[in-house]
Amino acid sequence: MTLSSPRRTPLADQVIAQLRAQITSGEWPVGSRIPTESALVEQLGVARNTVREAVRALAHNGLLDIRQGSGTYVLATSELAGVMHRRFADADPEQVAELRSLLEASAAALAAERRTERDLALLETTLSRREEAWFGGDAEVFVQADAAFHQAVVAAAHNDVLATLYADLGEVTREHLRQDIGPVLSPERYIAHDRILVAIRDGDAAAAATQSSTVIGACSRLEAAEH
Repeated sequence: MTLSSPRRTPLADQVIAQLRAQITSGEWPVGSRIPTESALVEQLGVARNTVREAVRALAHNGLLDIRQGSGTYVLATSELAGVMHRRFADADPEQVAELRSLLEASAAALAAERRTERDLALLETTLSRREEAWFGGDAEVFVQADAAFHQAVVAAAHNDVLATLYADLGEVTREHLRQDIGPVLSPERYIAHDRILVAIRDGDAAAAATQSSTVIGACSRLEAAEH
């Protein structure tokens, strides 16, 4: 007996493409709740069943998380990111930290050699937002702001393959950050990132790599000390 996947209607495929575009463009960031089913029906001008079919398809592919009684949330920015999140959800935190250190140290070194003035401006903006988020006191807002700074470092490396891989690991690294800082932002867990920016601005690849590894190592040591 041959099993076959249920066929989607062409209209559902169009809605899937539209919703996916909202996610991949950043219009609906990871962690955010998407509009309600009723709102999507009104915005897209399609039947409720078509919206439901599209949302379920994206949830099946790992981009959306349907939470009964709460809503539907963006889980990942691509199908591969969704797979990565599911595959490494229970990974050893130390191994995730090692992976982050390898990727981000390499990216920081390349960023020091290749960064543009526009890259530096983005790094300064994301670092400032990270500081504001910390003093704002909301742990999840800080996680997103911290991740945005690290993503900006990777983007400044100007290696599309590295940037795509890092983005696909986005929710894995954000979950690692959540574990590092805990549910409450406490002063002893604050780790400054300004030296990474200074090294990149100075064009010092070795220092940029070292500083990047240092902040990840410091986070991991804090986590280990509490267990």
